[in-house]
Amino acid sequence: MAEERIQINPQKIESRKGYHFVKRLFDIILSTIGLIVLSPIMGIIAYRIKKEDGGSVFYKQVRVGKNEHQFRMYKFRSMIINADQLLEKLKNQNEVDGAMFKMKHDPRITKIGHFIREHSLDELPQLVNVLKGDMSLVGPRPPLPSEVKQYTSYDRQRLYVTPGCTGLWQTTERNNVGFNEMVKLDLEYIQRASLSYDFWIIWKTITIIIKPNSSY
Repeated sequence: MAEERIQINPQKIESRKGYHFVKRLFDIILSTIGLIVLSPIMGIIAYRIKKEDGGSVFYKQVRVGKNEHQFRMYKFRSMIINADQLLEKLKNQNEVDGAMFKMKHDPRITKIGHFIREHSLDELPQLVNVLKGDMSLVGPRPPLPSEVKQYTSYDRQRLYVTPGCTGLWQTTERNNVGFNEMVKLDLEYIQRASLSYDFWIIWKTITIIIKPNSSY
């Protein structure tokens, strides 16, 4: 018996005005607090990245957000300087199916990069994206434009909501599942989204930073 596929009603999502207003308010408050409280840690990470190879501290990449709006997402650079140019040579070593690239032992990752990826610290600059409104603290992972080009209409349902710094996929299965399973988890989140669910995911994210799961 075939597994039932989740179908999202975008009008129903947009009708939840109260939830979206309060969620945006919490995004602004918590991301501001996070940037202030975590600034010493972010300063140390920036210093270590610069010290390792002298390259740029931050990595900016075009991602696709709600309703296919494109924006620049910020991260701490965790790969060597010419990582994007080397990607084409590594595509045949992709370890997940579908419109996403993942490689456990990616040779492009730097020494400090391994550490900040394991503890999800490379994502901290995305708090700026949250303040700008391009992202939320909780939501689906924002995909690359090249990934979206491979999406089916079913996959595109992920783009009905604002993408997040963390989400159900990141705090549960992470790299233990492939693209299709990630999409299913994202759609499950969109269906069940609530403030209490968002705070549960944020709490799970904090525990993963302290005790990493399968992130790489």
